[in-house]
Amino acid sequence: MLNCGIVGLPNVGKSTIFSALTSAPAEAANYPFCTIEPNIGIVNLPDSRLDKIAKIFNPKSLVPASVEFVDIAGLVKGASKGEGLGNQFLGNIRQVGAILHVVRCFEDDDVTHVSGKVDPSDDIEVINTELALADLETVEKRVVNLPKMKKNQDKKISDKAKFIEPVLEKVSAALEQGRPARSVELNEKEAEALKELHLITMKPVLYCCNVDESGLEKEPESVKKVRELAAKDNSEVVVISGKIEAEIATLGDEEERREFLKDMGLLESGLSKMIRAVFHLLGLSTYFTAGEKEVKAWTFKTGIKAPQAAGIIHSDFERGFIKAEIYSCDDLFELGTEAKIKEVGKMRIEGKEYVVKDGDVIHFRFNV
Repeated sequence: MLNCGIVGLPNVGKSTIFSALTSAPAEAANYPFCTIEPNIGIVNLPDSRLDKIAKIFNPKSLVPASVEFVDIAGLVKGASKGEGLGNQFLGNIRQVGAILHVVRCFEDDDVTHVSGKVDPSDDIEVINTELALADLETVEKRVVNLPKMKKNQDKKISDKAKFIEPVLEKVSAALEQGRPARSVELNEKEAEALKELHLITMKPVLYCCNVDESGLEKEPESVKKVRELAAKDNSEVVVISGKIEAEIATLGDEEERREFLKDMGLLESGLSKMIRAVFHLLGLSTYFTAGEKEVKAWTFKTGIKAPQAAGIIHSDFERGFIKAEIYSCDDLFELGTEAKIKEVGKMRIEGKEYVVKDGDVIHFRFNV
């Protein structure tokens, strides 16, 4: 699942951020549950390397890498028991690969807070508790089925049940304490066994502090609280102002946006940082194909080998993979042309066992 779900309490700015991300208006209003069906948006990954490669090749078309964001309705206390359409929302979260948890870190009397006061620690606890309770229910259902599975005549099923029982016990103990499943130390085999349960709290989380303009100049105490909580969870934090990002999204062209950011004293938008952080949270990297017709960024799961990377372009490329001609985009920027790269011996011929690296420029050779 190469997508990211945007979650949080109602009225924390999720839909505003989503609209700015996709520059497509998601319904945003000052009352809970205005987003019921999740909005889905494909967002381009900001990557200066792509523009640099394009300057060298001057292609007819340029295709960036992208990430899918899902704007999920606001969760409330009791969501795990079905409060506020909770079951539907939790079902939507199960379908994503990572979670962007938007936390309100701004004061605004015109935007009501569901619990009457802005307190990021409380807000995060409400969401995390509901997600842990939902997962606990899933784990308990599986535990109830274990005795029957262990007696199954099919040895595969009975062995699997015996293996997963202590794993579920460890995870259940963490969830009962309100800790996420990802905080439990698991080996590769144990983690693999849990995958079919689609536990929400196994998903990686990026906390997004939504601040007002002053919060970008001087980090408020509320953001520091979020950083402390995130550190305990080994999660990252990004700070953005949904209001400012919404303004940037309305500007006509790239030049206007650059000027606006310059006036704000910012090098890039908060959303650009956030998109890149989500990309890495999902365990994704980018390789490039480059020629006069097209320069394109391809998204791949970090750690895959050359044939699988070729298969992202077309299944025929993977099936008939022979070899790959590869060089680093950094060498291209330094030397200026592919011809020069070949001349100095920086173009490599790699086979089926090559693990593709972020920033590789690849020409695949295949035969079908």
